[in-house]
Amino acid sequence: MSPLMIDRRKLFTRALAFGAVSTLPGCNFDHPNHPDIADQVLSAMSRWNDEAQGLLFDRHTLAPTFPASAITRPARFNAFYDISQAPQVNPATWQLALTGRVGNKTPLTLANLRAMKQQSQITRFVCVEGWRVVGQWSGVPLGLLLKSINADLNARYVSFHCADGYFTSIDMASALQPQTIFALDFNGAPLTAPFGAPVRLRIPTKLGYKNPKSIVALNVTNSFPGGYWENQGYNWFGGS
Repeated sequence: MSPLMIDRRKLFTRALAFGAVSTLPGCNFDHPNHPDIADQVLSAMSRWNDEAQGLLFDRHTLAPTFPASAITRPARFNAFYDISQAPQVNPATWQLALTGRVGNKTPLTLANLRAMKQQSQITRFVCVEGWRVVGQWSGVPLGLLLKSINADLNARYVSFHCADGYFTSIDMASALQPQTIFALDFNGAPLTAPFGAPVRLRIPTKLGYKNPKSIVALNVTNSFPGGYWENQGYNWFGGS
């Protein structure tokens, strides 16, 4: 039996198991020796959902692209703070710290990134709240960047930390998906503070909260890094 068939059988078996569990009534025990069973079930289902999305994800499958006429104008700002609080990062002094399973840990500058091969895409940004917009993004393919710093491409995760304290992480397959880029430009101009200047992740195969802004550090690791919203209950895989 092929590994794919085995994985699909596991998926089906777990789906049946969680289907049975989901029929249980919500339970909430106040006694300290009896944790909230409903929360445990929901957490387990969320973990299963992440595993299922990971098994079904194919990094060679591309997200839809759009013509320039489809670009949403004006662009829509989104963050966990007001637009007036967007971090102001000096592009002249900005550096990307590199940690973890990386061969070359010399920090990267904007000039380093601008000198690399650039990719442009017009893709849809989907927010977990339900709205969606289309924008043009240009920057360095993350897979190319990871190869340039001799990152371990067999590692499990790539995580990102931002100037505003935000952080998130993705699996390596998603990092190597061809449309996953370190974006430097938005709608034909360098990124501005509200949209993640000087560098943000643009990953059209995932929901908005997996597209961190104003990135200042990148880590390649085999240890699960979590994320700002993911640690509060959002699905970690976050596929759109």
